[in-house]
Amino acid sequence: MPAFQHSAPMILPVVYIAGPYRALTPRRVLANIWVAQEAALTVWKLGAVAICPHSNCYLFDDEAPNEVWLDGDLELLRRSDAMLLCGEWQGSAGAQREHQLAVELGLPIFYDTAPHVLRGWVEQWKRAAQVE
Repeated sequence: MPAFQHSAPMILPVVYIAGPYRALTPRRVLANIWVAQEAALTVWKLGAVAICPHSNCYLFDDEAPNEVWLDGDLELLRRSDAMLLCGEWQGSAGAQREHQLAVELGLPIFYDTAPHVLRGWVEQWKRAAQVE
């Protein structure tokens, strides 16, 4: 018997984390990863599920063409309920493309400078999911 069981399946919103990955030095790449992971941790602590591509493909640099990672990230974004932008995302071509897709999909978009707004959205999403 499993040690942990739910009486009913939990329904949780999925929040995609977007921000810069690439940088001029390995140290700055790691700093970008850290910022994204901190944003993901915020999402988890708010009671939602975080998809953090920075952790998913952690240091996979040069293992495949860059388009492989961006195409995969865009697919993960399509399956998400919202987006959280972090770091200096405006300077990242990949994050800008992710932002553009989120706008096209009509996803709610949040910024790491306003976690209270994301918290309210998570709570509202959960209430709506349990009613329907």
